[in-house]
Amino acid sequence: MRMSKLLMPTLREVPAEAEITSHKLMLRAGMIRKLAAGIYSYLPLGLRVEKKIEQIVREEMNRAGAQELLMAALLPAEAYQASGRWEVFGPSMFKLKDRNDRDFCLGPTHEELFTQTVIDNVRSYKEYPMTLYQIQTKYRDEGRPRFGVMRSREFVMKDAYSFDLTEEGLDASYKAMYDAYCAIFTRLGLDFTIVDADSGAMGGSGSQEFMVKSPVGEDGIAYCDACGWAANFEKAECIPTEVPSPEGDLPIEKIHTPNAHTIEELVEFMGAKPYNFVKTILYKADDKYIAAMVRGDREVNEVKLKNLVGCTDDLELAEPFAVRELTHAEVGFAGPVGLDIPVYVDKEVELMKNFIVGANETDMHYKNVNMGRDFTPAVIADIRIITDGDVCPKCGKPIKTAQGVEVGHIFKLGTKYSKALGLTAQTESGEVADVIMGCYGIGVTRCLAASIEQNNDENGIIWPVSIAPYHAVVVPVNSKNEEQVRLAEKIYNELLDAGIETLIDDRDERPGVKFKDCDLIGIPVRIVVGKKCGEGIVEYKERVWDKAEEKTVDGAVKDVIEFIKSNI
Repeated sequence: MRMSKLLMPTLREVPAEAEITSHKLMLRAGMIRKLAAGIYSYLPLGLRVEKKIEQIVREEMNRAGAQELLMAALLPAEAYQASGRWEVFGPSMFKLKDRNDRDFCLGPTHEELFTQTVIDNVRSYKEYPMTLYQIQTKYRDEGRPRFGVMRSREFVMKDAYSFDLTEEGLDASYKAMYDAYCAIFTRLGLDFTIVDADSGAMGGSGSQEFMVKSPVGEDGIAYCDACGWAANFEKAECIPTEVPSPEGDLPIEKIHTPNAHTIEELVEFMGAKPYNFVKTILYKADDKYIAAMVRGDREVNEVKLKNLVGCTDDLELAEPFAVRELTHAEVGFAGPVGLDIPVYVDKEVELMKNFIVGANETDMHYKNVNMGRDFTPAVIADIRIITDGDVCPKCGKPIKTAQGVEVGHIFKLGTKYSKALGLTAQTESGEVADVIMGCYGIGVTRCLAASIEQNNDENGIIWPVSIAPYHAVVVPVNSKNEEQVRLAEKIYNELLDAGIETLIDDRDERPGVKFKDCDLIGIPVRIVVGKKCGEGIVEYKERVWDKAEEKTVDGAVKDVIEFIKSNI
């Protein structure tokens, strides 16, 4: 491809709207352009990368025995209503009506539709097991679209669904997808971690996420270097640890704590440690209010709490007016003593004695509170977020934490959707059984952004060869020098003939501009044709190198071909 003909509107300045590296570089490299919040057009370079990711995904899915099809993106409401997710998705689902006032949505995910496809088209138990997949645009009305294509309202996703007659069959299908995902993310050049995860709105029992560690990741990861255990914060089991507490069964005492609303303010006011306090936080769960209690130096894990309570809609912090009505106090002074709503208590609180809580009275707290004597919890369970240094639930060693970006997620759905929609199969023995399902997703466009987050420097993107928009670039330093241009064209054509996807920078630009653009768009290897071309000498540089090497023309061409083919 001639760069003089390539639509590649590179930018020298960082766009003000961009917050993270991948978003900045995708805009600067002319890969995407914004249409609206969370909605982007892909320009030629960006589309080439996206299609290469798709192809790697497709090859590994096919190798694992999955079959590709393509569903509609505009979907009737009935299947989602039958499964109950028409309400569960809430405002995240783009809903609309046709001219006949029939409800539709733009597909956020396709469990129901794949299930219906199998109901309508599979005739015999002999056709199982079966795994079907598609690579398609999805639509979710994110409350806060951000980070470019990392969290957008329109994105490309590979979603696959397995159908089995036995739990053992599901285990085999799940393992096949697990192995395929490992192969996919390895070929994409991503440094990934596999973690246990929460199934969320998808439902089901088993669930694992494929995470790319990144400081801009919106998901927390807990992991243990000692034994290899890893889990998403939403799922990570917290082992209770005991902390020093005053001895004995001390009498409860009300104390005046003016203007001390937070743990930090209370610690300073009372001269205690954060772990001597227990926070009481009020939530609205569906149409009722509940309270959650965790140690003062801990945070509530709202996903664990939501699953424990079993609420259908999002779990939300109680509004200030509701807190005042329930506690008869301003926000910041809630406590369990005398509170007339269910109280969910973290396991660590069960180990505490004589702790400090809000007194449900403005500017007042209780000290020496004990569970069982002063209040009775509705449930005691693990409802906190795991933290760095916590005990590994598998081996007991200290764990570490990091931020990560979810690029893939696999679920054991079981019979959640087959029961809801009526997908059954008559087995060889004549028995009728619900078909057992699995669900397997990969964020294709998110993988693109995640790769940039992991592969960049101060000059731009450093693409892995497998997904680079082009493999090599040939740069004549002076586009008006006939000798340089002639040799550059010769090298360009030799590389094309060898199957190397190559650019030639035939633009009438200064060398510095050409070099900066090559680095910005992340081409893996570059040949520069300059003043020594008459001697048959060119400069060879791999993108990750600091300096170029002089080579003969034949040597440079040979090295490009070997480098690309050994890394593809």
